[in-house]
Amino acid sequence: MIILAATPIGNLGDVSRRLVEVLENAEVVVAEDTRTTAHLLRALAIENRPRLIALHDHNEKQKAAELAALAAEQDVVVVSDAGMPAISDPGYGVVAEAVAQGVTVTAIPGPSAVLMALAISGLPTDRFTFEGFLPRKPGERRSALATLAAEPRTMVFFESPARLAPALADMGAAFGDTRRIAVCRELTKLYEEVRRGTAPELVEWAEAGVKGEIVIVVEGAPRTAASPDDALAQVQALVASGIRLKDACGEVAAATGLSSRDLYQAALAARHG
Repeated sequence: MIILAATPIGNLGDVSRRLVEVLENAEVVVAEDTRTTAHLLRALAIENRPRLIALHDHNEKQKAAELAALAAEQDVVVVSDAGMPAISDPGYGVVAEAVAQGVTVTAIPGPSAVLMALAISGLPTDRFTFEGFLPRKPGERRSALATLAAEPRTMVFFESPARLAPALADMGAAFGDTRRIAVCRELTKLYEEVRRGTAPELVEWAEAGVKGEIVIVVEGAPRTAASPDDALAQVQALVASGIRLKDACGEVAAATGLSSRDLYQAALAARHG
């Protein structure tokens, strides 16, 4: 089987007893960076020296079938450098291939920068969306943020320290200057820090220079009052952009508080009328 194993995101004290036990007995460990994983084994005083196989963005597509086939015969532990593999880290391709081949997939839960940042952000946690890393190029980043301007759920992003200030500035432009934001830095580490404020306030702080691993948590858009006709127009615009009708109705319903079912029926009636 495939065993996705979450590793510490900073503090070694977060290692679970179950993770140590699995690593002590593993014969094959698929690692995002074999050097990082070898260091983890030494830091945990694990004497076992499993076969380490590198899995990264450049080779996952080629190795997925091979690793899934191997997992059909023996346990294959998959780890990333930090956190849960397959979440903005290599692993998804292997899991998808394993599922296609009928190979069992399980996971050892553990530290998560996404969930920790969300929990301590002070922003709503009942519904959220994880957006991963924003595009590197400014134009593509602004376009991506523009599509999220009406997203009502709390949003979680990863970002590099070097791009933090411009990313926050673009969030202010896309979401407005009053949207609440929490920047979580170096989670579980010695210099853990959470900065809360609006985009303009946080840009000023970030421009002075920030180091470490960054997670940004952004408040969702407030529900806006909209007439049924306006909401239907929004649905039709989303469908025209390539979004499925059902998904478009759900998105507009979440943003306006109107019934998704009523919007769907109205859209069908308009389409056939």
